[in-house]
Amino acid sequence: MSGIAEELLLKTSAMATLNLDDLPQGLIVRPKDDHNDRDDAPEYPTVLRGVQHNMRNAASSRIRMGLIMIEEVSGFQYQYLVKYLRILVMDLKKHVAISEEYPNAPADRAKPGGLNFDRKVERIVTAGTLIDEDFLDPDKNNYLLSIHLSHGQETEKLGIAWLDLSSSSFFVQSIDTASLPSALARISPSEVVLDSVFERNSPENPVISILKENRCGITWHKPSESVASSSDWSGLLERPLTEDEVKKLSPEEEAAAGLALHYIQDRLPKSDVKLQPPIRQSEYLSVDRYSINALEIKSTLRDGLFKGSLLHVLRKTVTRSGSRLLTNRLLWPSLTLPVIDDRLNLVETFLQDAPLRHSIQQLLKRAFDASRLLTKFSLGRADADDLLGLSKTIGVTGDVVLRIKESQESEDELDKGTKRDVNAVSRLIRRIDTKIPKALASHIAAAIDEDGLSEKQFAETGGTDTGVFHENGSTSDPASSKTKSDFTSFEIDNGGSTYARIDPSGEPWIMRRRASSNLNRLHKSLDQLWAEQGSLIKDLQQKLGAPTVILKMTPGMGHFCHLKHKTPVRLIDKLTEARLVSSSKSTASFHYPAWSQLGERMEIVRMGIRAEEQNIFARLCQEVSKQLNTLRRNAAVLDELDVACSYATVASERNWVRPILNNGTAQTILGGRHPMVDLGLEEKGVGFTANDCRMDSKEKLLFITGPNMAGKSTYLRQNALITILAQTGSFVPAMYAELGLVDKVFSRVGSADNLSRDQSTFMVEMLESAEILKNATERSFVIMDEVGRGTTPEDGIALGFASLDHLARINKCRALFATHFHVLADMTKGFGNVGYYCTDVLEDRTGFSYIHRLRPGVNRRSHALKVAELAGE
Repeated sequence: MSGIAEELLLKTSAMATLNLDDLPQGLIVRPKDDHNDRDDAPEYPTVLRGVQHNMRNAASSRIRMGLIMIEEVSGFQYQYLVKYLRILVMDLKKHVAISEEYPNAPADRAKPGGLNFDRKVERIVTAGTLIDEDFLDPDKNNYLLSIHLSHGQETEKLGIAWLDLSSSSFFVQSIDTASLPSALARISPSEVVLDSVFERNSPENPVISILKENRCGITWHKPSESVASSSDWSGLLERPLTEDEVKKLSPEEEAAAGLALHYIQDRLPKSDVKLQPPIRQSEYLSVDRYSINALEIKSTLRDGLFKGSLLHVLRKTVTRSGSRLLTNRLLWPSLTLPVIDDRLNLVETFLQDAPLRHSIQQLLKRAFDASRLLTKFSLGRADADDLLGLSKTIGVTGDVVLRIKESQESEDELDKGTKRDVNAVSRLIRRIDTKIPKALASHIAAAIDEDGLSEKQFAETGGTDTGVFHENGSTSDPASSKTKSDFTSFEIDNGGSTYARIDPSGEPWIMRRRASSNLNRLHKSLDQLWAEQGSLIKDLQQKLGAPTVILKMTPGMGHFCHLKHKTPVRLIDKLTEARLVSSSKSTASFHYPAWSQLGERMEIVRMGIRAEEQNIFARLCQEVSKQLNTLRRNAAVLDELDVACSYATVASERNWVRPILNNGTAQTILGGRHPMVDLGLEEKGVGFTANDCRMDSKEKLLFITGPNMAGKSTYLRQNALITILAQTGSFVPAMYAELGLVDKVFSRVGSADNLSRDQSTFMVEMLESAEILKNATERSFVIMDEVGRGTTPEDGIALGFASLDHLARINKCRALFATHFHVLADMTKGFGNVGYYCTDVLEDRTGFSYIHRLRPGVNRRSHALKVAELAGE
């Protein structure tokens, strides 16, 4: 007999006598989908037929939910959900169906073999549809990515859509197949959804090959016409798309978004999904996948660690949602000058006003992750804790606005020549609506008793035993009770300022008594019943002549009295209405009609209180749902403030400066530093050698030579990082920086192979170089380090020259080219737009040292033997 069936037999209230030898033994076989009732089918008892019925429902639900057809299914009980969900979903990339019990209609229950409850699939959990699971990383987005590609074509534009169900963020973009690997590196999807029509020819499809190469979990899904058009999305979005937003969507983007939305609908059939309208990612600085890794934006190149990455240096955010926004800013730097300037103005304001910055950060520390909280409300998964968290966040929002306004009022008293741009902050806080959310927060605070909620959580974790009712309402042992323990001494203040908190039975209430008139009336009724219970206890004590009478209730025995005495049965005989249930030498339990009737009345009132609390909770959740758009907009402003304060903190601590950006193609960086290396050296007590980088029409391509270990690669990387930082809206590690906007950043640095695709280190180098030369534009920024080093000197020089020639004549982009092929300096003299710079080695009698500062010229010595000598010491 299966474990589930055994458990159900133990729990069922209907008792039956069966001979196990007469029953079919072994597992209950899951019926086929085309099952028919047969005369020769095994005759199981009612409970086991219920198990078989649930299995049949699971099979049919699997078809409706669009899961892959499998012959074997497995399950586990709810109490093990947390334990196994992470393993199954995140590690093994499985789909886990969550089924819930639903009461059957009375007519169905009355049928022969009818069941009280039926099971239906509530949700199917996948890696890309996580909402509030404990293992969800609060500092990272959990994206579901859908890709649309037209049937019969493989290289045309792709439509991609990615959304984070936990925070309701939603994005779309049009790309080509070659750009897909870089998009995957930026998005880092937990799950990728593709039209199931491509499953048949998946080995030949380049898109699927790229996904498999990047180890993306692919889910095949059949799209639906019900959400194919943007006009059908209104039920899934917090607001309908505007006419302008619809016009901007390309057909590929619309198809990809429709596929993602239908997949979400399919996986959460019982939930009311409300996502934010999709944002088109079009005006952004493109950082290719090689640059994301080589520049160590998210993690270190060698060990894949967070510490040592650019994100580690910048993350001074104090909220989880702020951390996620910071990551998105780094991976999607802006290409719009007004947007960048607004962000820089905001950072400058907080940099110059440190007290304001510190106070804003202290306030934000009290805020909860509002974007993920609001998603739980839209999906009907919120609880009272979430309401309190939202209420506190609304309060923090109001305090932030008040603090900024106070700062602006004091600004009028400052010198008119100040450089602070308070307009940036003013424009930002004008997006916050505090009036309606403040009223919502007041309703929540007036309804929910935070202390009572804490008591309830304590009780649910085993801190409170509510099984025994004592005369004073305590659940402790009567022997440990104080002498003055009469219920009449339990006073209840019915004033509006008090909480219901804990019922004398030990059951905590989470709503204040005055949360509604009906709730207040029910609590007063319960108070009266408790007073009657106290009188009943005194009456029994007098009649029995024993002080140790306890009134109890258990599901099996109902309401009964428990007596402790030397001769308990003899005392109970004095009560003509009493009916003995059980007895021992010194104790006896008996039913007493007065307590049975009173206990039933009390239980009815308590059920009424619980129902009313649920009604109040539902009304509050409905209020939140009505204000979803406003609350999300307010939460987005808090995130922007958090990121701006983070940038300002880093700029203050690391002595960074505000970059000047323009629409040109030149740049001037004075005293530039590598943000991660600079921090690492400082921690060791070593100073960083800053370097300049000037690039214009005369010197748009810088040819860098110098010894090994003298800082060429660091110089290349630091200038690329400064460009990215500037366009995210951050200050930069330099003494001065003026930059023309960059549309793409490319890098060819380091060495790696891809043996799984039969690609050697040199082949990978060539692929990266080819991608740069094919895609770099006049507005791009390129760094190339030691191109051609993995082959013979003659071939390497040829490859290096070809790359330099293409960059200078065809791409005409800003480029830094470092090499040990010194002859290339002579070969490129006629290019006209190449500048030559180098690092050096200082030698004396005691040894040598590296000079990391660049100087004009070419250094034709690499000093490789000196590096070998250092390695051998």
